Amino acid sequence: VILAGILLKLGGYGFIRFSLPLFPFASVYFTPLIFSVSVVAIIYTSLTTLRQIDLKKIIAYSSVAHMGYVTIGLFTLNIQGIEGAVLLMLSHGLVSSALFLCVGVLYDRYHTRIIKYYGGLTQVMPLFAFIFLFFSFANISLPGTSSFIGEFLVLLGAFKANTLVAFLATTGVILGAAYSLWLANRLIFGQLTLQYITKFSDISKREFVILMPRIFLVILMGLYP
Repeated sequence: VILAGILLKLGGYGFIRFSLPLFPFASVYFTPLIFSVSVVAIIYTSLTTLRQIDLKKIIAYSSVAHMGYVTIGLFTLNIQGIEGAVLLMLSHGLVSSALFLCVGVLYDRYHTRIIKYYGGLTQVMPLFAFIFLFFSFANISLPGTSSFIGEFLVLLGAFKANTLVAFLATTGVILGAAYSLWLANRLIFGQLTLQYITKFSDISKREFVILMPRIFLVILMGLYP
């Protein structure tokens, strides 16, 4: 959670605080390289995410893909891209850390992170299922959630700077929807896998109190950025 919420943002902060203002000519010179690496990161990690079977790895790889959007936004060198990158970093800190906490909730109870042991959790853990689905939608930048504002501004800035980069980065949106919905579908819908896990318990009051502020902030940033 600390890695997703805080440490990943230090790189973006370093670019905004040091790279762009202190080395403007170098930043412009290396922009094509940054664009290339970011696009590869978005597409490659999104495709890698689709092949994972471990819950934590799926969310970790999706974090890498989202940070690719941040670096594209920062090096578009226009106001929309940089604003979008900052908003996306803030949003990603909330959404990704909440998804890691949701995986922690499951691991704490059942001591496994492999997807095949789960299924149909909406029947036995309805509150958890609702919260996980909400953050899955926030992860794919559904309009009304915080990620939508940041991702839209980043892609808008990227279209102004380089149309090809923006087009390739947009494929990451489709792949992001694919792996997030695939994960939610496998985890909380379908048949209960009673041959693996027999005792179920929904999220506790303590876990609800931890996750509720994140839900509030994601909606607040989405509706009033």
